[in-house]
Amino acid sequence: MRVTFDDVAALAAALRDAERAHGAHEAQLGHRDEDWPGWYADYILRNYGQDE
Repeated sequence: MRVTFDDVAALAAALRDAERAHGAHEAQLGHRDEDWPGWYADYILRNYGQDE
């Protein structure tokens, strides 16, 4: 799977989207997610990735 963004603004928007979703994820967990980088990466791949 591959993820590409046309410009910095598109990448920033994807990161803001992941941030909002991760906040909901942490609220559901009831504690801070120490593996947030992995969670963000998985979220972005699943939501913005394209099969090669």
